[in-house]
Amino acid sequence: MSAVTAPYAMPVPAADPLDARARLDAGVRTGALVALWAGLLLVTYWWATGGGIQDLAGWETGLTSTGRLTGLLAAFLLLVQVLLMARVPVLEAAFGQDRLARLHRYVGFTSFNLMLAHVVLITWGYAAGELTRTPATLWELTVDYPGMLLAVAGTAALVMVVVTSVKAARKKLRYESWHLLHLYAYLGVGLALPHQLWTGQDFLASTARTVFWWGLWIAALVAVLGWRVALPLWRSARYGVRVTSVVHEDADVVSVYMSARRGVRMPFEAGQFFGFRFLNGPGWTRANPYSLSAAPDGRSLRITARVVGDGSAALRKLRPGTRVLVEGPYGRLSPRARSRRKVALIGAGVGITPLRALAEGLDYAPGEVVVLHRFRDRPLFQHEFDQLALERGLDVVWLPGRRRAAGSWLGAGVGRVDDLTALRYWVPDIAERDVYVCGPEAWAEDVRRTAESAGVPAEQFHAESFGW
Repeated sequence: MSAVTAPYAMPVPAADPLDARARLDAGVRTGALVALWAGLLLVTYWWATGGGIQDLAGWETGLTSTGRLTGLLAAFLLLVQVLLMARVPVLEAAFGQDRLARLHRYVGFTSFNLMLAHVVLITWGYAAGELTRTPATLWELTVDYPGMLLAVAGTAALVMVVVTSVKAARKKLRYESWHLLHLYAYLGVGLALPHQLWTGQDFLASTARTVFWWGLWIAALVAVLGWRVALPLWRSARYGVRVTSVVHEDADVVSVYMSARRGVRMPFEAGQFFGFRFLNGPGWTRANPYSLSAAPDGRSLRITARVVGDGSAALRKLRPGTRVLVEGPYGRLSPRARSRRKVALIGAGVGITPLRALAEGLDYAPGEVVVLHRFRDRPLFQHEFDQLALERGLDVVWLPGRRRAAGSWLGAGVGRVDDLTALRYWVPDIAERDVYVCGPEAWAEDVRRTAESAGVPAEQFHAESFGW
């Protein structure tokens, strides 16, 4: 039976399913930003109504008052950065871990600087504004005030984390070492709590403040224990993932095939990445992040990695049957971010792996998806891309050669044509497409600039780098 429409009824266009999740994620990002600023303003308001502004009239009281404010803001941002990296699913889906990591870094450095300012200003104020008395006053505060020794230990842990997070220091550390040191941030945050509750009257001056701060602390603790510990353990036990085979794609590139136990389906999407722990010996306690290099079918997974460190080198030694602990899925380089029928996938080197999975997993008609793959010696998955081109109408553009110059994302084999002209030649309708990019961070930023010059809106550009 056909439906009858009243003659006065206006036709309502059906919602585009491609936009639904993208709109939801945009709303979450806006809500998170509003919550962040609301929290900062609320903390500042409580400081102001607690005499913070009046105290600025005097030198000693002004130092102490400013120290109170910087301490409150530092404490709030410290908990915010914990939540940013707690793998909260709604935030992961809306921002992606790559973007969350950048926000975490900015918030972390800001919180750390405010914490140092808090220590200096409070101590200076307690020293009656006399700089020469500050060292002795700092010692008295440390040994006489409750919780201060723990706070000093927590500060030392945070200093270590911050120092090793500076880009110059990260370049000299293995990923495994950096990851282990970074876990001390949780220790630093935990050791700061007694000091704040025992000596920080701004935390306990009213019921509303007590509820706010305790609620924020509990939320951070629950988020970390729930989504970083309990959920991965539950998923790993439920899926029972094991290695099925290991394939050497190239001299320094290896693929690992895995599958879940029979009767269990894994609801993962192409383009996502995971933290994997292979239970085959030393080093299993550290999760290493790898993107899926093939579209998941509900039971099987494949990752492909270039051997650059201890974690990736260990992949060569895996044996069929090895148990695997899985954290994830993470990242927005997936169909979730898609808002257009047409898509451009741009990858460099081993960064092509999640794009290879997307080329298989996305729903598209011939000509709607194009892959631009820059490589040095020979392209990864060439045969698989050729098959997708033959069977599904995937357009593939090979970009051979090493990166030809700083500021260019193209290879030397392309010639002298500028990046923008080349992109518009290969993908004339690039501004009408979602653009997915994966590769080294600096290279991906060059692609972003070219895409923006070609008219690609920011909300249609989705990038993920494999730096740390």
